[in-house]
Amino acid sequence: MVLAQRSSIMVWLFSAILGMAMLVSCSGESPRIKTVEPRGAAQAGSAAIEFAPPSLETIPGSQLGEQIRLGYQIVVNTQEYARPYVGNRLNCTNCHLDGGLNPNAASFVGLASVYPEYRTRNARVNTLADRVNECFERSLNGRALPPDSSKLRAIVAYITWLSEGVPQGATLPWRGFQRIDSRRPPDPANGKKMFASKCAFCHGSDGLGTMGAPPVWGPQSYNIAAGMARVSVAAAFIKSNMPRSWGWSLSDDDAYDVAA
Repeated sequence: MVLAQRSSIMVWLFSAILGMAMLVSCSGESPRIKTVEPRGAAQAGSAAIEFAPPSLETIPGSQLGEQIRLGYQIVVNTQEYARPYVGNRLNCTNCHLDGGLNPNAASFVGLASVYPEYRTRNARVNTLADRVNECFERSLNGRALPPDSSKLRAIVAYITWLSEGVPQGATLPWRGFQRIDSRRPPDPANGKKMFASKCAFCHGSDGLGTMGAPPVWGPQSYNIAAGMARVSVAAAFIKSNMPRSWGWSLSDDDAYDVAA
């Protein structure tokens, strides 16, 4: 009886330790931040813009500060703070890593300075609020927040606060994901092997997510209209950020294979 109890305790402790290790591995910050150089001819000769996001501790203690804090909470805990508008198990921060503060993962820093902006995808001028709602409809597979929603205003306030000091219309070297090029067509068979060895520990062998990482496909992940549904976008994200604590460890070809 005593031996059985000890055995049960040891199994529980092992499971707890494994779970903690998994959470750290799957959600920890990457030890390497790669400098993203300006890309494209339009950026040639332009003054460099430093990636210098403000500390969350400097959010003002005013009514505006409360709105900014709410925006941050919605971004990192979307399931809790905006659940009625979300149709899957994702949070904004699953793509915009570290609450939009990671320069390698579609950072929010400076983003308010580029909107309003004409986008060819929907052939119209988009506001920052429009862009946020596109993410809710596509990446979160949900529905748009009402234009007068306090939640939408809070997200916009958070991104605007992160953009203070960035000139309007500035070119952001870290915007989006750093594109990569594969030297050959993607190989899904190799991608399956790479997923099993590099990704399954966090995302599950079936890719449907675990307690430490989100689903990467299926009904609880982003829909086909999301940017991450494009192989080139997913490959760029994977290359820069995955495995979560070891970004830049895969080759461009392997990143494309996993995305495929």
